[in-house]
Amino acid sequence: MNKNRLEAFSDGVLAIIITIMVLEFKVPEEAHYEALTPLIPKFLGYVLSFIYVGIYWNNHHHMMHTVKQVNGKILWANLHLLFWLSLIPFTTAWVGESNFSATPMMLYGIVLLMNGVAYFILQSFILQQQGENSILKKAIGKDFKGKSSPILYTIAILFANYYPIVSGGIYIFVALMWLVPDSRIEHIFNENKQ
Repeated sequence: MNKNRLEAFSDGVLAIIITIMVLEFKVPEEAHYEALTPLIPKFLGYVLSFIYVGIYWNNHHHMMHTVKQVNGKILWANLHLLFWLSLIPFTTAWVGESNFSATPMMLYGIVLLMNGVAYFILQSFILQQQGENSILKKAIGKDFKGKSSPILYTIAILFANYYPIVSGGIYIFVALMWLVPDSRIEHIFNENKQ
């Protein structure tokens, strides 16, 4: 099966996820700057979640460049990833509404962890289909970021009950770690074109 439908569907779902997150902002009834103050936690949560969704969209896009055909396993693994990504708006809203309280911060971390696990599963099925000499396999290399992220999420989840602010710092750190554009796939892909 051609990969174009999978990419188009995934792009549409990710666009809807971002739209749902921004719709969580309710317009203040008052017309002065102080009325925006209660929205600051929601806005901060939105920014972080927007970055995470953007990271997944970007990496998904690059990974799909290495794929020529998709099979049933890849389709289901992609849906699995989209399922976990679709929970980001809920946890983002709860974190913002609760002012970064312990339980919402823990659930936010669990959803981020499961997104990472789902992405890893999708990547594994693509590698399985492509074989050991695939472009994706060469590009991933030792995958330091991919291996360290679940460990950091787990630490953040454990800290959330006692120090939610530390959990938030870890979530921000992981996002920053992934925010730096990962040009490995692009580099390897362009190398193989020549």
